[in-house]
Amino acid sequence: MLIVRAAKRSDLDALVRLAEEAGTGFTSLAVPPEVLEARLAKSESAFSGPGDRQTEDTYQLMLEDTGTGRIVGCSAVKAMVGVSKPYWDFKIMTLAQHSTEADRRFDMDAMLLVNDFAGASEVGTLFVSEAGRGTGAGRLVAQSRYLLIAAGPQRFGEKVLAELRGVVHDDGSSPFFDHVSRPFFRMDFDDADRLSAATDNQFILDLGPQHLIYVDLLPEAARAVIGKTHKDGQGALNLLKWEGFHYDRYVDIFDGGPLVSNWTENIRTLRESREVTVRAATTSGGAEGILSTDRFEDFRTCLAQVVDDGDIVGVSYDTMQALDLREGDRARFWRRKG
Repeated sequence: MLIVRAAKRSDLDALVRLAEEAGTGFTSLAVPPEVLEARLAKSESAFSGPGDRQTEDTYQLMLEDTGTGRIVGCSAVKAMVGVSKPYWDFKIMTLAQHSTEADRRFDMDAMLLVNDFAGASEVGTLFVSEAGRGTGAGRLVAQSRYLLIAAGPQRFGEKVLAELRGVVHDDGSSPFFDHVSRPFFRMDFDDADRLSAATDNQFILDLGPQHLIYVDLLPEAARAVIGKTHKDGQGALNLLKWEGFHYDRYVDIFDGGPLVSNWTENIRTLRESREVTVRAATTSGGAEGILSTDRFEDFRTCLAQVVDDGDIVGVSYDTMQALDLREGDRARFWRRKG
């Protein structure tokens, strides 16, 4: 059985392995092992914290195969971004150009460096290894992030965003970075990517463009990838769209990948889930969905079949054991429709 659970310090080796498999351009994992180690320690502390208000904690989730004990994926939720560490993106805006004398009227797109999402939460670091793909694991680990938010809504912002990986070629080059960002930062894409993930991003404020960048002045190779996601990120984008996230012309400053967002209360999985009480039952042929513990400190989810009786759901022994649930415990259930 696959479960999503709160990360622990002991997951370091597995997280390093996932980071290596993810490869170039996966910004949130493109950091040294010691940074990942510190991230796990902070996450473990955050899960056990009081949680009475929104903070800048990051909650790391791991996808585990309980049969083998192997970690086959990960994801994370940053409770608040853009406050102590600016969350820089390019905002694409349209400028109206008009001249009566020249008899010309047209629009031009331009990009501006902004920190418009200060105070929002962010879902990201979604990665499933080759060993875990094709089993519904990607959808499980993606939806689990919203069930985590539902378990402790006071910890998160009114809006949630996600930044998708942009177009990066197999050789590690990025058309957007090469033509837009490199002239400002004077470093390789990998170096900029690592600095962005591991520092407070002061270097972006120091070196980044202070004025508008006119899109029409860029080479076609750069224009063609603005707001486009990496081929391996299309599935993640489709899941975000299904949840109600939308693209509002914000892009990553290094690879030009799209940023999508949604109001927290409108996220589909969160909106459609409900609190339930569990009881032991034989569930063959029951309603399918995702069951979560709804306990923040020991947060766990898994795909499950349940006997859905409204406020009470019947759950199999294996599912109760995997989630460490007992008869009469409260949980949260999202029911798959159709």
